[in-house]
Amino acid sequence: MDPFEVRMQFLALLRRLDASQQSIKKIVGYAVKFFPSCGEDLWDCMTEECQKGSLNNRINILYLLDSLCEACLMSRPPSGSNQPSSSYVDYVSRDLRKIVDNVVPEGRQGLPNLMSTKQILESWRTKRIVEPQKVDEVIAYLDERRAAASASAARASSPDSSAGALTRDDIKRRMEEDRERHKRLRERRWVQPVAQTLPAAMPPLASFMPLTDEDDGARENAFDIEFDNEWETTSDWNEDDDEAVAEENELCFAGGDERQGGRDEQAMDLS
Repeated sequence: MDPFEVRMQFLALLRRLDASQQSIKKIVGYAVKFFPSCGEDLWDCMTEECQKGSLNNRINILYLLDSLCEACLMSRPPSGSNQPSSSYVDYVSRDLRKIVDNVVPEGRQGLPNLMSTKQILESWRTKRIVEPQKVDEVIAYLDERRAAASASAARASSPDSSAGALTRDDIKRRMEEDRERHKRLRERRWVQPVAQTLPAAMPPLASFMPLTDEDDGARENAFDIEFDNEWETTSDWNEDDDEAVAEENELCFAGGDERQGGRDEQAMDLS
């Protein structure tokens, strides 16, 4: 299939995109299949549709990119192989600001897509799909735009503001698709789609999981990422933890002074 035909078929798929997983998976499979020969061209198609589509189509494309990044990370070739290591994840990281500008247009018209966009960005930050610092900058940029849009709305209300209002059918469709998108996002929130690959030259290790170094990027262990996220959100040990341990200790060893089976049951020493 020549590149022009690949592009035209891909555009036809994008224009039929909706929030269903069947639609998203079909496009993801097509984009991954033709990435080696037409990856840059297909990426241009997605960004162009994101610029001129409706607000609903734009947020659908953002969720499509989320699934596409996950698929690319899962199928990333092992380091040391001759296959190209670039993927759509690199394009997302490079054009992140441009994507967000298209999905969340400036002004009040972009507010319906704001919260869903922030949820996707936070998911990418947690899974390290995009560099966390870059995601933080974009989220801060969105917060500034939201504050500006709210301030402008409070100052004046234009009589023509209802001209671009959604119809009743559009609102119902948006609610249904938002429900589908958020359900899928909750299902995948805990998954770390990081390929666990070892360099070809590294000998087998006496461990179930590969060792990783700092700043390994795509080779970083998914369990390491999940542990880091939990560690960063866990508070220091305090008096509440002492009380909780004492309560659990008392429940577990309530019969410490009684003899059962000829042996004394005593509380565990946690010091």
